[in-house]
Amino acid sequence: METIFSIDFDFAKKADAADELARFKQQFHFPKKNGRDVIYFCGNSLGLKPVTVEAAIQTELTSWKEEAVGGYFGGKNPWLYYQEYLKPSLAKIVGCKETEVTVMNSLTVNLHLLMLGFYRPTKDRFKIMMEAGAFPSDQYAVETLIRLFGFDPATAIIEIAPREGEKIIHTEDIIGAIERHSSSLAMVMFGGINYYTGQLFDMKRITEAAHKAGAIAGFDLAHVAGNLPLALHNWGVDFAAWCSYKYLNGGPGAVGGVYVHERFANDVHTPRLGGWWGNEEKTRFKMEKGFIPKNNASGWNISTAQVFNTVSLKAALEMFDEAGIEKIRSKSLQLTAYLEYLLHQLPNLKFEIITPADAASRGAQLSLYFKERGKEIHAKMIESGIVVDYREPGVIRVAPAPLYCSFGDVFEFYRILRDHF
Repeated sequence: METIFSIDFDFAKKADAADELARFKQQFHFPKKNGRDVIYFCGNSLGLKPVTVEAAIQTELTSWKEEAVGGYFGGKNPWLYYQEYLKPSLAKIVGCKETEVTVMNSLTVNLHLLMLGFYRPTKDRFKIMMEAGAFPSDQYAVETLIRLFGFDPATAIIEIAPREGEKIIHTEDIIGAIERHSSSLAMVMFGGINYYTGQLFDMKRITEAAHKAGAIAGFDLAHVAGNLPLALHNWGVDFAAWCSYKYLNGGPGAVGGVYVHERFANDVHTPRLGGWWGNEEKTRFKMEKGFIPKNNASGWNISTAQVFNTVSLKAALEMFDEAGIEKIRSKSLQLTAYLEYLLHQLPNLKFEIITPADAASRGAQLSLYFKERGKEIHAKMIESGIVVDYREPGVIRVAPAPLYCSFGDVFEFYRILRDHF
């Protein structure tokens, strides 16, 4: 049954009372403005700090203090296996087998490593397809990869743009372009959600079309991981990478995530750049020549586990396990729809919501496009205790993360805009 929203605060009050995830709001620290918690709708940029992080970090500090190098084999969480502790939670969030996921490095480093292994260009099949207006790191990564192999980005990169006068890319246009370029296409590498518009791409259909064309399908899931459920294994996605500091609340600089489909992850002969930590633990300390990777996604690990860049994520994932990504998505759908409804009740603010109206084609984020005064309005929101971010040209991104945002927060956001803008 479709929810009937209301501009009356009683709706938000009742929705929060019925929200089974409401308790998680108390598990995060909020910045304050004028002595009050801010309205934090910026989880698409940096998630809030879980209250359990201090204790989690202290655990590893104690191991370092009491065990020193022995912490790799002793202590509460032996560091030798630290990346393994996150696999069960991440596998549920991104929809894959535990053997298909690992954590390491940071997002763009992982994109470089994965694309370098999966991009096998030939004289005739060398092009990479991506969305126009992708996040700059993705653009730079693809451009430099193309140049590394001696190709010209102007002819080797295919960018799919929205139609004239539109902001959203039609799935049919992506599929059609894949079919047209099938003989020369080596890889499709899209963002799962476009950072600017908030559009969620149909990764299942894109993957199917890429494979039909004989190309590899990879995704940057920076704005997807922890935002909504995925089924990477069942969709047949070849590889994906994401950061952990947005919806996953892993903290600034948190370790990045990597997914590799088992048809590659289980094959030790799949090309990749190797390092000590991708080798089997039982043979790692033999210090022998000849890299033989683990026959799972951890075979892509290169350097020693980044314990202090991982520990906050490990703490945050305990809440994801408790809440469940399906319930998080269910609340998010209602929260974002409520936000959209209230935004439409603000005729005095001249903006366009450029994120798809179809809930199945977006996550928690709504992008508000202002033809003028966008920066000025954003600055006024910040001064009013509303934390959102601004992206050129003219977009204020508003993202109520369901683990720590309430219906009351959405109403207060609306009330401030209604009364002071």
